[in-house]
Amino acid sequence: MKIGQGYDIHRLIFGRDLILGGVKIPYEKGLSGHSDADVLIHAIIDSIFGAMNIGDIGEHFPDNDPQYKGISSLELLRHTAKLLDNNGYKIINIDSTVICEKPKLLPYKDDMKKNISNALSISPDLISIKAKTKEKSDSTGEGLSIEAMSVCLIDVKNI
Repeated sequence: MKIGQGYDIHRLIFGRDLILGGVKIPYEKGLSGHSDADVLIHAIIDSIFGAMNIGDIGEHFPDNDPQYKGISSLELLRHTAKLLDNNGYKIINIDSTVICEKPKLLPYKDDMKKNISNALSISPDLISIKAKTKEKSDSTGEGLSIEAMSVCLIDVKNI
């Protein structure tokens, strides 16, 4: 078995949709980025890449490549699932945390798990999504950004 960890942060800005776990969440701001800037999925992708020891999200999906401009991070996750399969691995579980002051994420967590599990072709029961705040202690706590962390445990597929 192998474990990997992932982390991402993006600034909140006006004029963008807020997408987390592939879910469009009603909010006055969205995340700034080249793709849809879905920090949760980006952290999960990096945790999978880390477990496989094949680099990071920026190496596989560079932010200066026009083909990724505005792309749904669920598409990037589907590509990641193919890399996982092609390298002979399966996911044992994913544990992730989204850190933001607002909006509250509880109403959206089940839909996020469904989107992620569908993209990875795994059971939603293998995915944990938690939400935390920073108690107004830094830029994320002041509502200027959203962060996400993830760990992923993988194992060799039984063939």
